Amino acid sequence: FAAWEASQRRVTDILLMATAAIAAGEEPQWPEDYFAVVGQLLAQRELRGAALIAECLTLPDEASLTEALTGVVDPDALHLAWTGLRRAMAARRETEWWLTYEQLAPQGPYRFDPPEMGRRALRNGCLGYLAELESESALAAAWSQFQDADNMTDQYAALAVLNDHADPRREAALAAFYDQWRSEALVIDKWFAIQAMSRLPDTLARVEELTRHPDFDYANPNRALALLSTFRRNLVRFHAADGGGYEFLGEQIAVIDAINSSTSAYLARAFDSWRRYDPGRQAYCQRVLEGLRDRSGVSLALLEVVTTLLEG
Repeated sequence: FAAWEASQRRVTDILLMATAAIAAGEEPQWPEDYFAVVGQLLAQRELRGAALIAECLTLPDEASLTEALTGVVDPDALHLAWTGLRRAMAARRETEWWLTYEQLAPQGPYRFDPPEMGRRALRNGCLGYLAELESESALAAAWSQFQDADNMTDQYAALAVLNDHADPRREAALAAFYDQWRSEALVIDKWFAIQAMSRLPDTLARVEELTRHPDFDYANPNRALALLSTFRRNLVRFHAADGGGYEFLGEQIAVIDAINSSTSAYLARAFDSWRRYDPGRQAYCQRVLEGLRDRSGVSLALLEVVTTLLEG
């Protein structure tokens, strides 16, 4: 735990400094000593265990990092810092990532035990970093892993990698995953969710399209939340400067409110921190919240949430 806590504190400091630099129009400075530690951790997997190394090398997610920021939150700067560090880590330690990925290839049939879980976690983490370089070899490895996986963990990890890249194999993987698991409701929830978390610029359009998918059902709270609640955690796309993410979610909340007021009230909490953003984003959020408050037939549950947010 001490090793993991130290790694998270160090990388959080790096990301916060990089975010501030980018917000100020400057180039972030990546500390070489951190990349040296990354190499050391990869070399120590036999000593420390693959599971711990995987956790130490996993960056805090962007949404949680906003809680560590002081002052106005700049989601674009934070996103650039987060992706920038991942790409720097991939470039500085590309050889080690590849070596670890290849050495941790599965040996024998799937097993559900701690050593194998740790192996899969670290190997999939390596694949994620390698894909940040957007090389053909890395995307081909992800596609190959997706096709050959004999378990959900490896298949979904490869799909997550492809999901962040505008590559034809992304669409092929999403279609194949849906066809394979279309009769499993919980897995299809994951299929909706993963698309809502994509870093690609067209994610909002994709999510809008998915609300019209035959398997999407507003009356199914799990399905609605899998798509919409996941999208609200997609920092850079939900908080797009043009307000499109806010407007879209506001429209979806209004639709759901007529069906399930508990779900609509829960989704409205996506605007809890709206005052922490710049004046432009605040104006968009305020307009959405006021529209929900003043809508004819608004439920008491939703009305209570939006009124509190507007008056808080």
